[in-house]
Amino acid sequence: MLTRATTYDDVCRLMRWQIPERYNMGADVCDKHADRTPEAVALIVENGDGDVVRYSFESLRRLTNRLANVLVGSGLNRGDRLAVLLTQSVETPMAHIAAWKAGLVSIPMFSLFGEEALEYRLTNSGARALVTDETGFAKIAAILDRLPDLDVVLLVDAGADGRGFTAFWPAVDRASDGFTPVDTSAEDPGLIIYTSGTTGSPKGAYHAHRALLGHLPSVEFFNEFLPQPGDLMWTPADWAWIGGLMNVLMSSWHHGVTVLAQRARKYDPEHALALMARHGVRNVFMPPTALRLMRQAEGAIGRYGCGLRTLTCAGEPMGVELLDWCRDKLGVTPNEYYGQTECNLVIANCAEIMDVKPGSMGRPVPGHTCAVIDADGQPLPPGEVGAIAVRRPHPVIMLEYWRNPEATEAKYRGDWLLTGDEGHVDEDGYF
Repeated sequence: MLTRATTYDDVCRLMRWQIPERYNMGADVCDKHADRTPEAVALIVENGDGDVVRYSFESLRRLTNRLANVLVGSGLNRGDRLAVLLTQSVETPMAHIAAWKAGLVSIPMFSLFGEEALEYRLTNSGARALVTDETGFAKIAAILDRLPDLDVVLLVDAGADGRGFTAFWPAVDRASDGFTPVDTSAEDPGLIIYTSGTTGSPKGAYHAHRALLGHLPSVEFFNEFLPQPGDLMWTPADWAWIGGLMNVLMSSWHHGVTVLAQRARKYDPEHALALMARHGVRNVFMPPTALRLMRQAEGAIGRYGCGLRTLTCAGEPMGVELLDWCRDKLGVTPNEYYGQTECNLVIANCAEIMDVKPGSMGRPVPGHTCAVIDADGQPLPPGEVGAIAVRRPHPVIMLEYWRNPEATEAKYRGDWLLTGDEGHVDEDGYF
């Protein structure tokens, strides 16, 4: 954890990385809390019909142990890939955590992907197993004969096994809830997250278990020293992307912070305000576009109230008008941050200890070395535009691009990982 201090420089000075040699993400986000505070609420799921189900860390341990036994019993071996094609639901983290406990590599996939996007990612990764729902399986069934590596499909909303799939919950219910997590190294792979593919074919960022630990200083920083008493996290962002899965869900669970989930529906700002009020959400990650829509419906704030402690955003600039509106109407200063699938959460704001400058995404998160560099890999002086880069080694940086050594090599300039974005730094070190 970051050491709380009154200035940015003091927080940086007190920051020390402590990466253990042996580390398993699944045991970290689930089992350690089940041992310490078994009845603490890990997840609140509100379904589309308004029904609410709460899962404790102990119940999450038992469910993920059962699923890990299902996966191993299906013939999956350490290092095999498990794809997860689901929205926000209990089955999504169950699949990832069970995979990590079993020594598998999980792959989050966006539920709105079409057949072509799914086929590319499943064939490129060589995924041997998939957890999905009826909507996802309808797409998979159309391409199943082109997925020779896919041996196991678990369907979450099936009551019985069918052609080409195994019913998820009946299999989980039959399995033992005893399972010992695989003894993984912090450097062992645990996750492949594919880039969006906006500049060529999507590439699989191949991450080690340590990547979760690499996220923590940033999540603590832009959430103003998470965890604090009463913290409860929610995001409308899909858990298929690194921002939802790691920034929100798994980083919160590392700290034992409750996460709210709601099955996918079209974003509605009034609904979002009502949802946050019903469950007492204190921390939210919301893209600026969602905030702009909320601004258009600001009358709803008076009806529902807003009890946020922290508001974080990323993906696009906020602008001074939206920044001021959040301060005035929501009562919090949004903390922008910056990262990418390959090297997430490296630059951020923390309004508690530093000025938030409109048009800036912040300063390097304590424990990170970032710079704007020239073509020779040399840091540029303030004001000069160049490549935004992050110095390696660093626990949040990917191991490599999956099966793509040429792209991996091109990602670096000496000891600097190139983000692919350009920017400049001001005299105060803001990017």
